[in-house]
Amino acid sequence: MEYNPRKIDEKLEFWLKRKEYIIIRGPRQSGKTTTLLYFKEKTENSEYISLEDENWRKILEEDAKKFAELILSRGKRVLFLDEAQYVKEIGKKLKYIYDFYGDKLKIVATGSGSFDIKVEVGKHLVGRALYLELLPLSFEEFLMWKAKDLYKIFVEYLNSFFEFLNSGKLETNLIFEKEFLRYLEEYIIFGSFPAIVKEENYEVKKELLKNLVTTYVERDVFYFLGIKNVEKFSNLMRVLSYSIGNLISPFSLSQDLKIDFKTLEKYLEILKQTYLISLIPPFYKNLITEIKKSKKVYFLDLGIVNYFLRNFNPLNFRSESEIGKLIENFIFIQLRNYFENIYFWRTTAKAEIDFIVLKDDKIIPIEVKFKDYKLSKGFYSFLKTYKPKVAIVFTLGKFGVEKVYETNVAYIPHYFI
Repeated sequence: MEYNPRKIDEKLEFWLKRKEYIIIRGPRQSGKTTTLLYFKEKTENSEYISLEDENWRKILEEDAKKFAELILSRGKRVLFLDEAQYVKEIGKKLKYIYDFYGDKLKIVATGSGSFDIKVEVGKHLVGRALYLELLPLSFEEFLMWKAKDLYKIFVEYLNSFFEFLNSGKLETNLIFEKEFLRYLEEYIIFGSFPAIVKEENYEVKKELLKNLVTTYVERDVFYFLGIKNVEKFSNLMRVLSYSIGNLISPFSLSQDLKIDFKTLEKYLEILKQTYLISLIPPFYKNLITEIKKSKKVYFLDLGIVNYFLRNFNPLNFRSESEIGKLIENFIFIQLRNYFENIYFWRTTAKAEIDFIVLKDDKIIPIEVKFKDYKLSKGFYSFLKTYKPKVAIVFTLGKFGVEKVYETNVAYIPHYFI
């Protein structure tokens, strides 16, 4: 089969050789089925089963032992099990198969974000499974698919980025800037779900995004998660789309949207678990002057943001404020691919830095600008107080490194990560 590579492939290659089951989580249409089918073709004595198939689903729900023995009787040793969220108590079923057939049968299971919320798979598979995420394409994967020549240059930029974090030195030159900016704009406007990335017609991209959101609301939210008031849930998604990069108050949201506070918190948790949004916490050490409770909201795909904004116009037809928010969200998506610990910093006096990344006990402040590159007073204050070795400013207005106090500050374009 024709297959476009994903960054998850290398991890799957490694973990397929081990006993642990592999659970792949991610939003709908992020490429989980395609990945399973590709690895099924590559793997000897393997089977692919979608649990949307009512017959297979019924067998597994009624008798996990019979299900496992049936697979083994067909000479299969690896089972790629798709859409696992359709099976009641799937966590218990997988635990039983692992405990009694783990030496004979390896299982790789996928599920949408509702997987963990509804069936609580994790608590049944402690020590028995490895969890991987398959999200919409990172910008690295996007270029790998769309522009192989630029991708090679991008890898050099990415290596330079991480070398700067380690050494404080930025040793590269910018080339093909217009080409990078063109692909960056497409990524920001239409997002990075695989089917949408592959489609070249912009009108078709819009329709695919509409269908993706409708499927998410009707199947995950309404069917699996039992959310009855779909309109209020959708209104929340729309309000959050206008709030990317902002501090959010669940209490204020519940009042504005006329949603019960506990229900609002449940909705936010669902949006997180189904890979629509992330809520990032504040970084703080000074309990008196630094915010320590509020969170900032970002989406994990920008096409969905633009769908709810009802705006797919080119960036030069949008306000600088809106462009700035979209670019900031883009940087968050890319940071999330490479760093586990991402925060923001804000003081009670409203000095702020967009992102604080922790890497190997290093504190790395990151500011996102549209075209301006002037450092804010808050940025200077943070550098003076925390004395990080390096800092990043993403901007189109400047390229290079300068020393600020004791910190090497790199000014790099948005497409550098």
